[in-house]
Amino acid sequence: QVQLVESGGGLVQAGGSLRLSCAASGSIVSINTMGWYRQAPGEQRALVATITSGGRINYADSVKGRFTISRDNAKNTVYLQMNSLKPEDIAVYYCYASGSLRLYWGQGTQVTVSS
Repeated sequence: QVQLVESGGGLVQAGGSLRLSCAASGSIVSINTMGWYRQAPGEQRALVATITSGGRINYADSVKGRFTISRDNAKNTVYLQMNSLKPEDIAVYYCYASGSLRLYWGQGTQVTVSS
């Protein structure tokens, strides 16, 4: 089993920045990919960004150039630096980890952007 604990959400004005963190514990050796999804009210959960253990990165088109995902393998932690935030970025952001044919989710952290 893998446990994911997120932190860093909150309220920010449009154009501002937030940094999300997600620390993994448990059966960490099984993890390959970590990343972030988000779910806005009334919408399905959608990919934001992913990063593999080898450093390969993928972003949703809507966040390219504004968000940066990074990973500290020594700390088993993945980060999401979010800049130039927009009201359309409002959502609950979920950390996830995958590996060994299993998928794990964090509890979610709310990001709110005021216009």
